[in-house]
Amino acid sequence: MKILVVSQYFWPENFRVNDLSLGLQEQGHEVTVLTGMPNYPSGSFFSGYNGCNRWREDYHGVKVVRVPLLPRGKGGKLALALNYLSFALLASVIAPFRCRGHYDAIFVHEPSPMTVGLPAIVLKKLKKAPIFFWVLDLWPQSLSAAGGVNSKAVLAGVERMVAFIYSHCDKVLVQSRRFIPEVERFDVDTDDILYFPSWAESLYRPVARSQSLREEFSLPEGFYIMFAGNVGVAQDFETILSAAEKLRDCENIHWLIVGDGRKSGWVEAEISRRGLQETVHLLGRHPLERMPEFFCFADVMLVSLKRDPIFAMTIPGKVQSYMACGRPIVAMLDGEGAQIVEESGAGYSCPAENAEELARVVEKMASMPKLEREEMGGRGRKYYEEHFERSRLFARLESWMEQFKG
Repeated sequence: MKILVVSQYFWPENFRVNDLSLGLQEQGHEVTVLTGMPNYPSGSFFSGYNGCNRWREDYHGVKVVRVPLLPRGKGGKLALALNYLSFALLASVIAPFRCRGHYDAIFVHEPSPMTVGLPAIVLKKLKKAPIFFWVLDLWPQSLSAAGGVNSKAVLAGVERMVAFIYSHCDKVLVQSRRFIPEVERFDVDTDDILYFPSWAESLYRPVARSQSLREEFSLPEGFYIMFAGNVGVAQDFETILSAAEKLRDCENIHWLIVGDGRKSGWVEAEISRRGLQETVHLLGRHPLERMPEFFCFADVMLVSLKRDPIFAMTIPGKVQSYMACGRPIVAMLDGEGAQIVEESGAGYSCPAENAEELARVVEKMASMPKLEREEMGGRGRKYYEEHFERSRLFARLESWMEQFKG
């Protein structure tokens, strides 16, 4: 098949749509990706991109077609709105001239914004190809939960846009089963909603613990609990740092933060203000290829989201990555994500935004025999292979596309 992937984000930005595109290409399909100029998460264009160059690229055999957009800057509301709208508008206008020829299917990657569906609809009309719309972030709920948008008029307008986009999709794929009722309320037929969870790239696997990381970052010996990924509003670092404060006297417990994002500056300032420099360590952002090395250096991995009904429906993508590496997990989550960690036996969960419970669970994990923690990680790896394994999910998606084509 000839498949067009529409995503505002793509390599060299780190999103699973990169791996999905490669996986479809490895299956023998011809894959083209329509995307913007890379600027996530820093807010400025990546080195080598200036917004007006490198319109066509090759990513390991996947054709990449880029359109200009306004970078997200520091992530303020206006900057993000312009970033989202500029891609939707310019992709809708330019893509028909750059994505020529026939396509058998259009796959839309939507981790936010929902506006990515608009250029896909334009291309559907021109190419007569079905749209498979993968919902990773529910709108308008996430706009109020993580984006701080509270205007009733704005949210009502977004609802109308979401309804319009869903009405033009042939199949809506959801990353969590709890998303299904939220999509159904937009009059999407149940038969047109398909469960398609995230996976972990094949590089995520158990590896030997690297002692060199301790030297690289001048870390003291002790018990390491690691957060890896986006340092944003939704991840609730205020509660994480409050839990670290409660365990300040447990000098062997060290909190490692790998990644960056909109809240990185705030987190760094808070660590200093709260006097947590001895136990909370910012390790910065590193290439995706190094993540298994970091994960397997940690004793326990941390996943967190703020308390909100929308987040309770979500399975954070890092859950699959942690499980694939066979690491025990502490989940400060409500709902679906916490349920998966608990039912898999991969670790412990505690309610969102509860610093006292998070501190208690971390202290419990730190006092547990290492073998017991490793057995948790092993159970998580087994659960991952049964429910989230990459090749199984890709085969499922390929089957849906082939059936629809037929």
